[in-house]
Amino acid sequence: MRLRALLLLTALLTVIPGMGAEETVSAFMADGFDPPLGLVGPKQYYRARGFRPNGHLGEDWNGVGGGDTDLGDPVYNIAHGLVVFARNYKLGWGNVVIIRHAYLENGQTQFVDSLYGHLNEILVQEGQQAAKGVKIGTIGNNRGMYDAHLHFEMRKNIRVGMFRSSFPRDYSIYWDPSEFIAAHRTLAGAGTTAALPINTFPASAPPVVGAPMQQAEAPLVKPSAVPVLRRGGSFKIDRYDDLR
Repeated sequence: MRLRALLLLTALLTVIPGMGAEETVSAFMADGFDPPLGLVGPKQYYRARGFRPNGHLGEDWNGVGGGDTDLGDPVYNIAHGLVVFARNYKLGWGNVVIIRHAYLENGQTQFVDSLYGHLNEILVQEGQQAAKGVKIGTIGNNRGMYDAHLHFEMRKNIRVGMFRSSFPRDYSIYWDPSEFIAAHRTLAGAGTTAALPINTFPASAPPVVGAPMQQAEAPLVKPSAVPVLRRGGSFKIDRYDDLR
């Protein structure tokens, strides 16, 4: 009787989503990663704020004109992948898209989520396969909360979703976006597919990890790799505690 009960429990755990069985879909592997802005046209952008462990968990990209001069500019998918989140999360986020990518690293299949926040509009749907370079949305300002810019993250942990406060805020969970892209511009695996995990985000917020996120202290920076031709107006940075 105990053996039969154990076999039945094993079968249930195999078929019920969220009970230990991993759901997957077939998706094209990334053949390389590109920046999310400035792929087409003469406009330039700069990294107004970078990634900082236990601080700013992504990058803020702004047009060189400052203010809302980049409002409505196109945001592009950085690599082949699957849209796993595309909706208005409100709070300090506004419209958010998360795309999941499979890629080869030293012959092993790895996964990474790219997040695009504060979008003015969303041009993709959850469950949609998105090719590298496709326009997925436009730069926004979250209903005027900030000057228009793109908040961009890359997560090596694909369980985070919109529950950042429930996970460590360091390199165990996040990539430095610019460093990751620079190291993965061209990859093997073009035209091949992988079993991409889906439905990995928690259904509700897990317990908060560590202390609450603090207000930003780091100044805005102008990386030499992206020359700033001109800047006008202020750039209101997004508060960390708004982005929980």
